[in-house]
Amino acid sequence: MNDETRINRVNRFVNTLNQARELGLSAKEAGEGYLVMELPYSDRIIGNPDTGVIHGGAITTLMDTASGSVMICALEDFELCPTLDLRVDYMRPAEPHKPVYARAETYKITKNIIFTRCEAYQEGGETIANCVGTFMRIGKEATPKSYRDLITGGEE
Repeated sequence: MNDETRINRVNRFVNTLNQARELGLSAKEAGEGYLVMELPYSDRIIGNPDTGVIHGGAITTLMDTASGSVMICALEDFELCPTLDLRVDYMRPAEPHKPVYARAETYKITKNIIFTRCEAYQEGGETIANCVGTFMRIGKEATPKSYRDLITGGEE
């Protein structure tokens, strides 16, 4: 699978997730086992109206979605992998009026569990947050074929 196919699959998957779609999340870069996703800045995600700082929940959603979507870049066949655990450590607030990016990667894949790590950051800035996650593999067969076809474009 090439990087363009990975990005297209991730974006189709993200568009099936209401919260991610509402936040405007999208894949910007992808390769084997890694993914970069963008959260665009908008007035709808401001956590502090006095400063314009982004709400931490939007950044957590970005990191969870990037970590959960990186499976598309790591596995040969598409399968849903629900979040089992996600630990987020916030380092600093995001700067207002700038998009936030999350770079997720898989670092161990077993028969039943996928382990990920992710960093949220802004261009030219320091780390905003780090997270590690574990995701349950439910298998290709447990994911309805119509949903798999929607994500893969019928390429499997």
